[in-house]
Amino acid sequence: MKISIVTISFNQAEFLEKTISSVLAQKKDVDVEYIVIDAGSTDGSREIIEKYRPQINKVIFETDEGPSDGLNKGFSLAHGEIYGFLNSDDILYPNALKAVENYFVQHPEIDVISGHAYIIDSNNLILRKSFSQLMSLKQYGYGACIINQPSTFFRKHAFEKSKGFNKENRSNWDGELFVDMALAGAKFSVVNSFWSGYRLHSVSITASKKLDHSMRDYNSRIFEKIFGRPRQKIDSLFSILYRGWRFIKNPMALWERLSKGKIYGRNLTNSIAQK
Repeated sequence: MKISIVTISFNQAEFLEKTISSVLAQKKDVDVEYIVIDAGSTDGSREIIEKYRPQINKVIFETDEGPSDGLNKGFSLAHGEIYGFLNSDDILYPNALKAVENYFVQHPEIDVISGHAYIIDSNNLILRKSFSQLMSLKQYGYGACIINQPSTFFRKHAFEKSKGFNKENRSNWDGELFVDMALAGAKFSVVNSFWSGYRLHSVSITASKKLDHSMRDYNSRIFEKIFGRPRQKIDSLFSILYRGWRFIKNPMALWERLSKGKIYGRNLTNSIAQK
């Protein structure tokens, strides 16, 4: 079973080598097709990619219309039965893709599988755990369903039925893909294993909150896509209730949130100082 992994790269040389190495290390146990696309980095990223080019299946150096366009371009070149994508500042942990392969072989009825993720800092120190949940469109619409993107993998046909990434989405292209796959009938599952490190650093979207406005627009648009209507005032109450229910179902997630803090907009200086 071939697994195709796509990484889009743009000016994250500080972390890129760790990302690439974490994927290439999986090749000893799994048939991995690795595709790296760089839209025009000027910080030395392309030199790092060239260093590993003999071990990377496809390298594309060309401009694109944003992250979603780059990912669509990458998967258009993929030949695997299973797809996944890893941002150029995140990492896969050893044997992650072997576990993914085993699960898909044993569960042919499942289209999308998610593991959990460790939230890591610039130095690979673990800040906290993040638990993926089973996809529920209703809960996702109310902001109460977490699916860790670097620990999520899906069958080729599920991606194709979703029609791929929305090129206009610049804040949460992964979340919209998962919603589109669910709306297209994909069957999701969750494994209680930690497969990736999701990195927070000063310029990452999650830590910096630099796309707050886009995120608000995204949340409103996705709500309407799922429910077929705009958000109303009463929906704010439902969001609170569903988010509370999420923590009741997973006390470990509640403990991580209370004891180690939030993820989005996290103060990294304070987080590291407290370790």
